[in-house]
Amino acid sequence: MGNKKKSTIKDIANVLGITPSAVSKALNNHPRISKKTKKAVLQVAENLNYQPNHIATALRKGKSNLVGVIIPRANSNFFSSVIEKIEEVLNKKGYNVIITQSNESYEKECKNIEALLFTQVDGIIASMANETVKLDYYNKIKQKGIPLILFDRGENDLNVDYVGIDDYMSSHIVIDHLVEQGCKRIAHIGGFSHTRIYKNRIRGYFDALKKHNRPFEDNLIYECNLRQSDGRDIMKKIINLPDRPDGIYVSSDYAALGALEVMKENNIRVPDDIALVGFGNEPFSAISTPAISSVEQQSKKIGELAAKTFLKRISNPKEKVSLNKMILDAELIVRTSSKRK
Repeated sequence: MGNKKKSTIKDIANVLGITPSAVSKALNNHPRISKKTKKAVLQVAENLNYQPNHIATALRKGKSNLVGVIIPRANSNFFSSVIEKIEEVLNKKGYNVIITQSNESYEKECKNIEALLFTQVDGIIASMANETVKLDYYNKIKQKGIPLILFDRGENDLNVDYVGIDDYMSSHIVIDHLVEQGCKRIAHIGGFSHTRIYKNRIRGYFDALKKHNRPFEDNLIYECNLRQSDGRDIMKKIINLPDRPDGIYVSSDYAALGALEVMKENNIRVPDDIALVGFGNEPFSAISTPAISSVEQQSKKIGELAAKTFLKRISNPKEKVSLNKMILDAELIVRTSSKRK
């Protein structure tokens, strides 16, 4: 059985014996259309199960009141909290949010951007996938004159508004803490260094070790997708090193949880044998055994600032507003996994 044909404005006009233009004006509550006609149009539209074509409306009006959001993963409390705040701020101003997930895939991210552009969104707020190196699709957004705001993961080369924490100083805070707890050799499980935030965390890690006269060893630094399974796989390598580190700094709570699981399975005492610090302050980090020390990323504030930056851009599209690079201070939440003293 074939799909039922969608009703159109013309169908409503034929039923009522009026012009499609009059139907369109009635549906848009035009003041020149009588209340009686508006009521009749709405009744027939409901009877015919008419659904407006938002894309056509957006093309006609030059505005859709839709904002696209691209995130790498939906299963992260950080990203879900950012989205919650973005939606809260934008809904109050009459905007609806379309959420897409790249799942850390460059190819899927490109398809998400294409879909959002086709939907005629008024702006895009995004955090890049781990795989993303080429910026051509993000440049496509800019070329179309659509406001683009990046958060957490973004690249300076794009020259767009950005909101995130100070990743470089975050690493200093973590290493300072681990050194204070007596750690002599500290490993780092990070994201891929082609991504700016992970590059900055690695740079901060290196400089902080140097500051404390701690060794920087190539076999103690790892790059990965920072999933729980990645943390497990890398931790298995670390515990088999002839000279194990006594501290581990992980750029994700998920990977930190995987590392913790392997240490517990191998009777390694945390934090006595190896102290552990994660990143993101996911809810499970506070209830794991032991509870995982973690960097708080200020997700709510990032979401609020990203949404307000979009609103500022869209309210003055022709005005040359200087780019905003909003860098927030990070905070280390110290828990049992790293607290020796």
